[in-house]
Parts: sequence; structure tokens; C-alpha cells
Amino acid sequence: MSISKKDILSALETITAPGEGKNMVESGVVQNVVTFADEVVVDLKLSTPALHIKKRAEADVIKVIKERVDANAKVQVNIKVEAPPKPQNPNLIKGKPIPGIKNIIAVASGKGGVGKSTVTSNIAVSLAKMGFKVGILDADIYGPSIPMMFDVEMEKPLSVDVGGKSKMKPIESYGVKVLSIGFFTQPGQAVIWRGPMAAKALNQLIFDADWGELDFMLIDLPPGTGDIHLSIMQSLPITGAVVVSTPQNVALADARRGVGMFRQENIDVPVLGLVENMSYFTPAELPDNKYYIFGKEGAKNLSEDLQVPFLGEVPLVQSIREAGDVGRPAALQTATPTEVAFENITRNVVQETVNRNENLPATEVIKITTMAGCSAVKK
Repeated sequence: MSISKKDILSALETITAPGEGKNMVESGVVQNVVTFADEVVVDLKLSTPALHIKKRAEADVIKVIKERVDANAKVQVNIKVEAPPKPQNPNLIKGKPIPGIKNIIAVASGKGGVGKSTVTSNIAVSLAKMGFKVGILDADIYGPSIPMMFDVEMEKPLSVDVGGKSKMKPIESYGVKVLSIGFFTQPGQAVIWRGPMAAKALNQLIFDADWGELDFMLIDLPPGTGDIHLSIMQSLPITGAVVVSTPQNVALADARRGVGMFRQENIDVPVLGLVENMSYFTPAELPDNKYYIFGKEGAKNLSEDLQVPFLGEVPLVQSIREAGDVGRPAALQTATPTEVAFENITRNVVQETVNRNENLPATEVIKITTMAGCSAVKK
């Protein structure tokens, strides 16, 4: 005996779709019902893409048909999501580009201690050596290290008049313009700020500064994927992101999350590639030997898995650490393996930036509003 469409619709009138006030038929969630012998196909249209909502709707439909119509019915549920257009919120904060800055590169890491600031400072120096105009915004509010790496810890930005407005003049070292919250705190002073206060400080460093003309601004982000990252992407249209990791699995897991953050649908910042730091150790007395202390080619394998470019590897070399400690980035050295490593990485960053600008539209600034303690991210 065939199952009738009328019986199916009557059964569906007894259940309500999640989030709807009326039953499935009356609310228009049921778009179509097709029956043939003991087979039933039900087409639904939901207003939310949430997986648990779709699963619940499917389960409810199958259950009610089997209970009220035919326990042996073969039921197929097709679900289409058509979310209603959301009204524009006039309270959303809109970011803006900085005049004169051509490319803004965010340097991130999912995990702390992988050498993100070291990589940032050496890429900046390498870019400057290539003839580019470069700036660094140290966005690591709670642990600023860029001033130490450029030997400008005790410097204080001066105030300059630009078009009748008072602006901060970035500190310049090794041909790189630098601004950091570290210039405005005492050495060893802890910065204990909540998110909104940190975001306000960042906005001042970004927009109340006289950056001038820059080919590249590098943003040294804090570890993780949190409030500061969203504030930066809310404030600026990021050209692309570079993610730094070491080869071991615990760091790679966090690097994967870092890439995932930039790839979120409502963030959508192109990932220019991965850099592997501390790739291997070569002792001075055995220059032909490589010891893979933290694992071998972890970031390279991850880049293949995520289908993002592998920008290069940096060996675990004592001189890199020493150079950072004394405020003279290792890329300033000449005719050394370290200089070559950072130069290759920098050339790859430049090439991927060119590719990105030729093949993709400009990155939009995201808009963020906070509701009930949760951040909603939009384009």
C-alpha cells in the first residue's frame, strides 16, 4: 500500500522546526513532499545553518513519519538553508586603511615561544636591506619584545605635527620604523589591561602615528587566537598572514588553529604561508650534521596538508638568540647561513604578497560587535 502525501503532511503538522513558532507545514519549513510506494522524500528550508539544528529537524521528521504513518517507511530528508538577510547594525565599528601603507602583513603563531617576534624582526630587516620601506607594529600588548630586538628599549617616540594634528613619530632602527606599547611602560612593568583598553591602545599606535610611506607594515601579533587578533583585523585591512611554528606536534596543532582563524569565513585573511623556526641544530664543530631536535619538516608537512605555501625554515642557531638579546637582528649579518635563511623566507613572503595582490581582491576590514559576552564577527 502506498503512503499518501496527505498523511505525511498531517504528521508533519504535529512538530515544530527549531526556532520556529508554528508547525513545520504552517511555517513554510516543509517545501515539498514526494511519496512513492514506501518511500518518502521531504524537502525542508531552514533559516539557520547550525548543524545541530539541521540534525534535529531531520531526526524529528523521520521519527514522526515512522510513528504516525508507516514504521517501515524509507524516509529521505533534504535540507536547504536560507538565512534571512540581517539588518545592518549602525553601532558596528568600521576600520579603515592607513594612507601610505601598501601592504599589511600579520605575523602570528598559535603558540608562544616559537620565535614569532624573532622571525618578524628578521623579515623586517631583510625587507629593509632589499630596499623596501618597512615598519613594525608590536601588537603583543602583554609581552612586547620588539624594542629589545631593535635595541631601542629606552627610546620614547616624539610628537610631531602632521596637518595640524599631533602624532607619534615611530622609532627607527636598522631602517625599520617601530612602535610598541613597550615604549610607554617601564622595563619589567606588567601591562594588566582588559580587552577594550588594550584595543584602544592599539588603535592609538596604529592611527595616531606618523608612519609615512611604507611598502610593508609587519604586525607582530601575540600568541593564540583572541581579542587582540580580532581588534587588529577590525581596525585594518590585513593583506595577508604569516604563521610561525616549530616542528613539534604541540606547536603544529596550535599553528593549525592559527591558520584556521585567518580562514574563518567571516575573517577571510589570505595566509601567505608557514615559517618553520628551530628546524634543526647544527653544531659549529660538525657543520655538515643536522639534528632534528623538535622533529623533522613538521611545518612543511602541515603546509602541504593545509595547502598553504611553505615559506622556509630557520635553523636552531645560538647566534640568532644572541643577536636578538643584544638588539641586532641576525639578518644584519652578512654571508652567513642565518642571513641566507631569512633572506629566502623574506623573498618568499614578497613573492606570495605579489601573488596575493594579483589574484585576490583587497581584504575587507571585519566588523565586530559584542553581544551577551560573545564576539560576533562580520565582513
